[in-house]
Amino acid sequence: MQIAVAELFLARLPLVHEFETSSHRKSYLDHILVRLTSTTGAVGWGEIASPSGPFYGPETVESCWNVAGEHLLPMLLGVEWSHPRDAAESWRKVRGNEFAKAGVDMACWDLWATETGVPLAQALGGTRDRVVAGVSLGIEPTPAALVEQVAKQVEAGYPRVKLKIAPGWDVEPVRAVRREFPDLDLHVDANGAYTEDPDHLAALRGLDDANLTMIEQPFAPHNLLAHARLRHSVQTPICLDESIVDLDDLRTALALEAIAILNIKVSRMGGLTTAVAAHDLARQHDVPVWCGGMHEFGVGRAANVALSSLPGFTLPSDVSASEKYYARDIVTPPISADHGFVDVAWKAVGGGHTVDEAFVREISLRTMHRSAGPSR
Repeated sequence: MQIAVAELFLARLPLVHEFETSSHRKSYLDHILVRLTSTTGAVGWGEIASPSGPFYGPETVESCWNVAGEHLLPMLLGVEWSHPRDAAESWRKVRGNEFAKAGVDMACWDLWATETGVPLAQALGGTRDRVVAGVSLGIEPTPAALVEQVAKQVEAGYPRVKLKIAPGWDVEPVRAVRREFPDLDLHVDANGAYTEDPDHLAALRGLDDANLTMIEQPFAPHNLLAHARLRHSVQTPICLDESIVDLDDLRTALALEAIAILNIKVSRMGGLTTAVAAHDLARQHDVPVWCGGMHEFGVGRAANVALSSLPGFTLPSDVSASEKYYARDIVTPPISADHGFVDVAWKAVGGGHTVDEAFVREISLRTMHRSAGPSR
């Protein structure tokens, strides 16, 4: 298989509800869509779901645009490959830049599944017909406002809700939610906002009585030792997100006993290729995994659903319906949820959802086109 044409679209979608984390608040998202066309005319789509600013990680929309357009795509164009794992070898020399890699890798998987005539879930090794979905809620002005947002998601049928926390916004709002919803599958995500300051540690330990499924990424990404110490001083399981970028990170966290649960994010880990490998490694060590999200548009969201069909994804994943975040998505049909479950697209090849190309071009702020030269 060879890629003849590669295109990038910087597309913008407004959020139906503003979202605030420990670092910033956002009302819309700019994501880069990757469109690959093979020499046979088949098309595969991927999504670079990087944040606009360097808060979740060092990458931004602008850095991804440059790395994907000026490095990854030229390295891939015209190269012979037979499987997406082989395609990923073409950009192996590029260090870091996992979000940019993830979008190109995702497009290769979608293209390969389409050319092979199989659903993406089957190509990845999925086994489930549907996956359990959860939602992620940001920081609200008051605990009462947060409880109101949680109530809407519970009413919509979602069995799991994740709450963003930050120093000063943790124990009180979490307890307020727990009082109203004593049986809800609830967990919190700090995005690395805490340190081992005594007040911070007291707050994290104070969450133990909320009966949470997990505390996700309390400390900075590279501070695995702090995570290991906290894991042995609290009853709530510690989940790692930003700390695990590649398989070596996961092996280190396992050796340090710093991890009880793994959040696998396709974007953070450089694509579906590494995500599947991380799933396999975690499963070998009896570490449950779930699929985290970056508020993906329909392309990335469909890939997350397909990934979540793998057998090791035993916890609800961030694969909620498109309408939770966007009034209109870029795929048809949009991703939908039924009482907290999302169906896996087993009846269509590739990702299972058609990209509305006219709408993509309408909402794109800029585009890039790359063509292959002579085969090499």
